[in-house]
Amino acid sequence: MPFTTPDYAVVRDAILRDIANLRPEAYIGADSDYAVRAAAVGAAIEGLYQHQQWLARQILPDTAEAEYLDRWSSIFGLTRRPASVASGTITFSGTSGAAVPIGTEARTLAGVAYLTTVAGTIGGGGTVSLAAAASVAGTGGNAAATTPLTLSSAPPAVSSAATIGTMTGGAEIETDASLLDRLLDRIQLPPQGGAAHDYIAWALEVAGVATAYCYPLRRGVGTVDVVILAAGGNVPSGGLISSTQANIDAKRPVTADCLVSGPTLVPVAVTASLTLSGTTLVTATATITSLLAAYFGALKPGGTVIATRIGALIAEVPGVVDYVLTAPSGNVTTLVDSTHIELATLGTVTLT
Repeated sequence: MPFTTPDYAVVRDAILRDIANLRPEAYIGADSDYAVRAAAVGAAIEGLYQHQQWLARQILPDTAEAEYLDRWSSIFGLTRRPASVASGTITFSGTSGAAVPIGTEARTLAGVAYLTTVAGTIGGGGTVSLAAAASVAGTGGNAAATTPLTLSSAPPAVSSAATIGTMTGGAEIETDASLLDRLLDRIQLPPQGGAAHDYIAWALEVAGVATAYCYPLRRGVGTVDVVILAAGGNVPSGGLISSTQANIDAKRPVTADCLVSGPTLVPVAVTASLTLSGTTLVTATATITSLLAAYFGALKPGGTVIATRIGALIAEVPGVVDYVLTAPSGNVTTLVDSTHIELATLGTVTLT
């Protein structure tokens, strides 16, 4: 049976009880010398018990705190993934022939800075798209296409206004939960020199990779396909795919033909009319969108979006009395075969 750790009051009262049993004539009231001593000793003993409880949590990796989880992981050859930098392209405009040097800085309205990683020249059309990366690692560097930028110091004949073409791949330092998942997989699924779970583990070692799937023999005998997703379930950038490919190539069996790629996203729009009571459309929409995002986030490539499951999620929201789901009109099936690796994602949510 589990051991019940006594708290301060229990320890203090036990000491006073023992004193009273040993010396019946002793005065153990709240203002007595015995009570003062028992309180001091009780507090000290409670502290020792708390320290022992803390030590017990560090003994096993699934309850260990960050520092000791890192130590546990290092024993099995795992390290916490560092934060990664978002990368992509920036489109500059200006006079044809104007030079855009490497290291040119541009910032968003929120102050996020990006630096070009190559030099270029404005083309005949008055624009040029150059590779760039965020100045600081983390998800804050990810940005949607056409996000406006302002150059900190525009080169001669180059406009101070620019736009992002793509900017993805930024991720925060790996969380304790993610590292623990990888550690438990390493313990429960030990390396086997090229099993499917080995390829997944090798992919997840790379900073910026949030999820990985493995499909042996997809392209024929001797082939292994690894599909990865970046943070937030986003399609990985070319740089992240290359980094993952390089890491796996350094560890895979030499005879395996391994190909790392991202999936083809299949957005699924959700449209429904709601009958509400005791809530607002804004509140209901926020809750439903959150539930739908979690549902789609759990899907794997080749998975099927179940329309009735979407309806059930909507019906579970407090305040939704009734609903009519018009999209999707039925189940949506994605494919994983020799020519497809599809992943269903949440598209536009329209609730009225």
